[in-house]
Amino acid sequence: MGTPTPKQFMMLMGKPILQRSIEIFNRLSAIDEIVVVVPADQIRRAERLVKRAHLHKVSHVVVGGAERQDSVRHGLSAFDREPEIVLVHDAVRPLVTRDDVLRVIKQARRCGAAILAVPVKDTIKVGESGFSTRTLDREKLWAVQTPQGFRYEILVRAHRAAQRSAFLGTDEASLVERLRVPVAIVSGSYRNIKITTKEDFTIAQAFLTSSGGTLASR
Repeated sequence: MGTPTPKQFMMLMGKPILQRSIEIFNRLSAIDEIVVVVPADQIRRAERLVKRAHLHKVSHVVVGGAERQDSVRHGLSAFDREPEIVLVHDAVRPLVTRDDVLRVIKQARRCGAAILAVPVKDTIKVGESGFSTRTLDREKLWAVQTPQGFRYEILVRAHRAAQRSAFLGTDEASLVERLRVPVAIVSGSYRNIKITTKEDFTIAQAFLTSSGGTLASR
């Protein structure tokens, strides 16, 4: 983002992005416990945010790892009680809707694993050495979002298998796929953006403004 403040703590229409993301899950009766994973130097900051915003379902704020995969593994081991279903959500996706979260939970319970995703709208090329070498079939491509939901024992087993083989995946579903567990696709919303760039931040502001600031809570 090119700013001194870590992006998850940047203020988005009066609230830190991280707070907006946690609030979505904190309000849902289907959610029993939330574990927040942050870099070591942001632990106290996150703990203050949780306390100030009265995010009562947050049981622990834990230190992440060198890779996303390490951070998720740390989070999985921090629950007070072993859950039936566990969701993994990006801290910088504050616009996911209540209905989408619930649909992921429903499919994860039914199938064992589920991801939120949207169909790819652009033509996707494979490039090598600065040249396009082939075009992928857009009809089969999905842009994956979060939350991703899994039966707890499946995701733990997938992480253990990845550790044994030193496999590094880009998301949790890629680890579960290696177990040959089918991962259900839940159609999401193009508004559920991941705030990574300044342009993303501007888009998120526009979405929230157009919905009166309540998009994520519906």
